[in-house]
Amino acid sequence: MAEPAVKIPDAKVALSTASVYPESTATAFEIAARLGYDGVEVMVWTDPVSQDIEALRRLSDYHQIPVLAVHAPCLLITQRVWSTDPWTKLQRARAAAEKLDASTVVVHPPFRWQRQYARDFVAGIWRMANETDVRFAVENMYPWRYRDREMLAYAPDWDVTKDDYRHFTIDLSHTATARSDALDMVDRMGDRLGHVHLADGRGSAKDEHLVPGRGTQPCAEVLERLALTGFDGHVVIEVNTRRAMSSAEREADLAEALAFTRLHLASAAKVPRR
Repeated sequence: MAEPAVKIPDAKVALSTASVYPESTATAFEIAARLGYDGVEVMVWTDPVSQDIEALRRLSDYHQIPVLAVHAPCLLITQRVWSTDPWTKLQRARAAAEKLDASTVVVHPPFRWQRQYARDFVAGIWRMANETDVRFAVENMYPWRYRDREMLAYAPDWDVTKDDYRHFTIDLSHTATARSDALDMVDRMGDRLGHVHLADGRGSAKDEHLVPGRGTQPCAEVLERLALTGFDGHVVIEVNTRRAMSSAEREADLAEALAFTRLHLASAAKVPRR
């Protein structure tokens, strides 16, 4: 009897440039190439290089590491990056993705105080998606908590499966913070799940972005389910390494995250004995 073979799914494993913070976007390309990631997701934020398409193209060419996704500047700290108008930010993210041959733009739902943007968001995302081959993958978020109080900071909802989007991003640190069932969310997203932010969490009120396997989220089970269902999107390691005591420790964390991801994407796809 032949030994069982392992079928590797088509999903590519990328490194979010946010995972090397406080080091630079350029450093993320270098680490991704050295560790053997399939590509990077560029988090567009205050680092000028993350906002510069030509600089990103040069980094990609130099390190021979493709840009697979662009994360639009949706964070509180990026309110003035690429304009203060949220639709302009998304248009520029789409243009960046098209020029860099990235397949996906990751976008958060609006903050509740962005009232006009929130009111038009679902229809607007569909309109933009119809104008390009780039996927707009809307990411699940979480309620903000302080002690026993909960504030709904996102609209139309932090649980993006309650609205009609063509593509979703699931973030497992966000499911931890929301204290929601990640596997159930994967099922609800179904074939509209186009992108994964892989991280872990323990259910803290803070968005922890731990290395997969260090929290309580079913990271392995999610990866195995993706492999079994033939997921062909991108799995992006988006972890917090700010507390790393050195560059070597940060790189070790990112190597561990990559090994965990590849192991569980492949382990569920074994071909049975004949």
